[in-house]
Amino acid sequence: MRRTRLILSSFVLFVLPAAYSPAHAEAAIGVAMDDFSYTDTSAEPANQTAAHERRLSAFMSALRRDISADQRYRLVPSAQDGAALKVIGGIQKTSTLVQWAKVAVIDVGARKIVMDKLYTFRGDNDESWERAEIFVSREIMAALGTPAPIALAVFDFELEDTTAASANASASSDASYLAEVTSSVRDALGQSGRYRIVDVGGEAPKARALRDCDGCEAAIAQRLGADQSLIGVVRRVSRTEYTLGFQVRDARTGAVLARGDSGLRMGADYSWKRGAVRLVSDRLIERQAQP
Repeated sequence: MRRTRLILSSFVLFVLPAAYSPAHAEAAIGVAMDDFSYTDTSAEPANQTAAHERRLSAFMSALRRDISADQRYRLVPSAQDGAALKVIGGIQKTSTLVQWAKVAVIDVGARKIVMDKLYTFRGDNDESWERAEIFVSREIMAALGTPAPIALAVFDFELEDTTAASANASASSDASYLAEVTSSVRDALGQSGRYRIVDVGGEAPKARALRDCDGCEAAIAQRLGADQSLIGVVRRVSRTEYTLGFQVRDARTGAVLARGDSGLRMGADYSWKRGAVRLVSDRLIERQAQP
């Protein structure tokens, strides 16, 4: 009986809307969604298996109907059939009145989790399941419309010292401040939600600085599985003045996608971190957020 219901649901699902066209089908983003799992750990004496199967089937049919109603998406069986996104989930009944729903949306090509949330809903009747489906459906649709974070390889910031001071005079403190700059910039970019920071390890070339390697950082970033690369430079003008700059490249083509430069002489080395975060926030994060 359950198989029959699923077949009928699938049949209804693939009835084409009036506005359907082959061109639209090709442009729409493929979404795959397996039936959610269901677990009853409530220890209630009554056997509710049949009722739960019926409600879960109705729940999944409604989710699929909601996604297919949006012309931006088309439902497909799997990634092999052209799914760019995959929705997975499960529902657990923990007591007479409480159920949990765990839902995740995965960007198949990028192998990134776009959404991973746990919801709680009360009740175990048709009405409570319908309310839960409406809420979960809204959350899934919002996640489907949210691009996966860009995988960004942020390389260690470098120091370009144009002063006449001894190179060894402050090497230790310079290294410490540069490490703070790099760490803070990575944190700011990661917390923006627009980027997933890729670990660069010790991949930077040893013979020369990245700022002088004619874009070699893009190829390194691609080998690391990143979409883009970012290099940054602190330029010391004097012992108490500096400027900052950064550059972002496409890891595949090497094309420069964004750059920023402070253009102003700022304070001493202990403020490098603050200046770098401000520059990246203003020239990269905020600009990317603009329509």
